[in-house]
Amino acid sequence: MFDKFKNQDEGGEMVEEKPSESKEEPRAESLSENSSDIGIGDLMNKRAQLDEAIDYVGLMIKNLKDKRTSLEKDIEEESVDIKNLKEKLEKVSAYIDEENQGIKDLARKRQEVENEADEVGSLINTLKDKLSGIDRIVDNEGDRVKKIKESRESLES
Repeated sequence: MFDKFKNQDEGGEMVEEKPSESKEEPRAESLSENSSDIGIGDLMNKRAQLDEAIDYVGLMIKNLKDKRTSLEKDIEEESVDIKNLKEKLEKVSAYIDEENQGIKDLARKRQEVENEADEVGSLINTLKDKLSGIDRIVDNEGDRVKKIKESRESLES
């Protein structure tokens, strides 16, 4: 494959070798010796090695791009998962705040009911005292009436 480039690099056109002429054989040998002396073969070997190295580097670059793409995908997935988790945690936090506010409201309402119960208890005690006072008055009046009846009966007898 590289032979056509080899012959061009030697400074001549591509020529078919003819084994029938013996004069050209030494010339062909001298050309190949000259190309070795100039280092064309070594240069072509180096170029072939560089081509292989470039292909290898290209493969390494492709692998790195694939790895980077995979990492970007993984990071994006993690980012989405973290955002979803953050949203859920924000909702849980909002729920907790609502519950805490609800508990405060319930505590306030319970305190109001407790205060009203204390007021009702005070009213009951006040009314009980008033009723007891009335009951004493009624009992006293009942005792007086009874005494009056007894004294009337004793006067009548």
